[in-house]
Amino acid sequence: MRHHRFKLEQAYVELNQLLKLTGLCDSGGAGKAIVASGIVSVDGRIELRKTCKIHAGQVVRVGDDEISVA
Repeated sequence: MRHHRFKLEQAYVELNQLLKLTGLCDSGGAGKAIVASGIVSVDGRIELRKTCKIHAGQVVRVGDDEISVA
């Protein structure tokens, strides 16, 4: 499993943008497609809301990638 660390500079980041900012996809639109496919989980639960607000302390998983948000 590959681990990524993302440091928030605001109160939250939208899920599709997080995938883009960490390099797991090329654009926010591609991030939305990944989320819609059902392979993204937030804190162990499948997340289908493309613009879900991700806050510090949450963990996002996409396949073999894990993103820790700080």
